[in-house]
Amino acid sequence: MTDDIVASVVRQWQAVHPELDTGPMEIIGRINRCAALLQQAEDAPLRSAGLTRAEFDLLGAVRRTDRELTPGELARETFSSGAAVTKRLRALQERGLVDRRGDDRDRRVAHVRLTDEGRDLVDRLLPRQLAYERTVLAGLDDDGRGELGARLGELLVQLEGRLGGVRR
Repeated sequence: MTDDIVASVVRQWQAVHPELDTGPMEIIGRINRCAALLQQAEDAPLRSAGLTRAEFDLLGAVRRTDRELTPGELARETFSSGAAVTKRLRALQERGLVDRRGDDRDRRVAHVRLTDEGRDLVDRLLPRQLAYERTVLAGLDDDGRGELGARLGELLVQLEGRLGGVRR
């Protein structure tokens, strides 16, 4: 077992409370620590294009579904609040990356689509972002990446089943 910061924290807790099972902390603590470090890295290709991960996720959701989406659909696709989606869409629209079209039947509903510039940006950035992410994971061999991906997928399915209704 590697001696990372979480291992140190677990040892400290075991010294204070040896009767407690700190096993869950070893997994969840590492997932949280990895997520925090990945967020600190801020996805260099996205940053160089002036985008945050959250903005790119919105653009990517519209691109990969290849249809107009409502802000509500975008919130569900990106696990974001409606207010956060609205704020991000406003910034992306000001940059000319998305357009909003009102619904013919319900004025409260908007439909979001990528502009040509938005589509070109996503198509240009995605290969660079994937290469960046491949570099981040370079310390793991193919089998390790596959096993980690599969195990995290299992955990995600379980959590979505139990906690899926709890969204930001």
